[in-house]
Amino acid sequence: MATPSGQTVNVHDLDVPQLADVRKQLEDELAHLTNSFAQLNQAQAKFRACIENVAEISPNNAGKTILVPLTNSLYVPGKLADPENVIVDVGTGYYVEKTRTQATAHYTAKVAYLRSNLATLEETLQKKRDNLNYVTNILQGKLQAQAQAKA
Repeated sequence: MATPSGQTVNVHDLDVPQLADVRKQLEDELAHLTNSFAQLNQAQAKFRACIENVAEISPNNAGKTILVPLTNSLYVPGKLADPENVIVDVGTGYYVEKTRTQATAHYTAKVAYLRSNLATLEETLQKKRDNLNYVTNILQGKLQAQAQAKA
């Protein structure tokens, strides 16, 4: 295990309170990473939904009534004037007009980017879980040794 100064410390050399602190830190990191993983999964699902929504638009839909989102929960009726072009949210409140093909490519790239980040994050989560299990086993062993020494 590495310390903030970059030195490596053998966890077997730590006493029970120090091991408990390391365990708590690993649990906190694991909770944060798990939350981040869930948020990335949600974002990926939203981008996939965008791909499906763009695919549903066709030239036959011109002039049809649609619901236009103003916020996450507020929609107003509108008419589809140009089915070949869509407005794409490119982040931080900026919107760009793109063709349906460009919009699909944009969202497909976002999904692929998130997929690679999710794979990396999943590996990190597994390493953190393994570290937590390792530290927990050492802590339990030391606690049992202390209990036997007292008995």
